[in-house]
Amino acid sequence: MNNAFPSGPFGFGASNGNGNPLAGVWDAMDQLRTSFEQRTGGSRMARGDVRAAVISLLAESPMHGYQIISEISTRSGGAWKPSAGSVYPTLQLLADEGLISAEEQGGRKTYSLTEAGIAESEEAATKPAPWENVGGRPSGHLSALPKAGMELASATAQLARTGTPEQVEEGTAVLEDARRKLYAILAEG
Repeated sequence: MNNAFPSGPFGFGASNGNGNPLAGVWDAMDQLRTSFEQRTGGSRMARGDVRAAVISLLAESPMHGYQIISEISTRSGGAWKPSAGSVYPTLQLLADEGLISAEEQGGRKTYSLTEAGIAESEEAATKPAPWENVGGRPSGHLSALPKAGMELASATAQLARTGTPEQVEEGTAVLEDARRKLYAILAEG
């Protein structure tokens, strides 16, 4: 199975020093995972973005803090999940400014917009919601491509571990074709 994978930027075909020609696959998966995590994880948004997101969500319906955090994460495709340490102080600030009010329901504070908050939400409605352009790209781009890449890397590693030499050769051809097609897509734009 030597040279089952072509050498390249992800180290396919490399050996770990113990004579294992598949060691490069594991390195490649780790590099791919790290690359996607750097591009998608841990987006830190400005406090103004948290404020705009909270007002936008509360314009739709009253929510408690955890619902706000979950909804932002969902709408950003997982690219932005604000911490409680940014959402709850923002809620307090908005309450201090008279833009929202809190009501105790089922042991939780549920927040809703006041008349002043509704006026601000109507003004903010003319702009895109903060989660729509996380990182300057549509949110689907931030979650679908990395997920597909990780699934491809996982299937590649499984094929490398358990495939016959013929299957590995066929898989290598598929990966080389996929790489060419991806570059062709970039060339179109």
